[in-house]
Amino acid sequence: MKKSIFALTVVVATLFASCGGSSVKTEDGQTAAEAGAGAVAYKLDAASSSVEWTAKKVTGQHNGTVAIKSGELKAEAGKLTAGKFAMDMTAIKVVDITDAETNGKLAGHLNSDDFFATAKNPESTFEIVSVEPIAGAAAGAPNYTVKGNLTIKGIAKAITFPATITMDEKELKATAQFDIDRTEWDIKYGSGKFFQDLGDKMINDAFNVKFNILAKA
Repeated sequence: MKKSIFALTVVVATLFASCGGSSVKTEDGQTAAEAGAGAVAYKLDAASSSVEWTAKKVTGQHNGTVAIKSGELKAEAGKLTAGKFAMDMTAIKVVDITDAETNGKLAGHLNSDDFFATAKNPESTFEIVSVEPIAGAAAGAPNYTVKGNLTIKGIAKAITFPATITMDEKELKATAQFDIDRTEWDIKYGSGKFFQDLGDKMINDAFNVKFNILAKA
């Protein structure tokens, strides 16, 4: 009876860990967009921009932030057309754990080779490949489809996701939220795809990323 209960627990744990929302499709890195000579440049306001992350596992979840270092977006005829921004992976933070020692251990683990290997890869980047309007988008809903190269641990993958973009002559704001499959960037620790019998130590391959970008002309 105990063996049956244990087996059922492992099955449930595996199913729970493998679900977490479908990730955006990834492709090989593609040629970045280039803006024309007359494009308006918007410099990222790093202090007012953010990248938030949420990672789930069988026994719960953690969330935190990654600092944006710098970047520039370019627009032509009132439309975002090109741009790139960089993230400081050495400044990855965990915000849901209040105990300083436990928080430090997890942050240290995320910086290690098991996850982002920040000593070797201190920076991640996102660079726009294309931006296409979404026909009939409702007010406040995503109004553009963005494709761009997301580079983590030196691995560039093109991803496509919906975003909400607004701009005027002074500011450009962009928000987006989506799941990516971390194993596409060689982050395999605790993944059921690559390790057997993890039980309740399994970590979801999909993790959620949320961009909040403010850039000023």
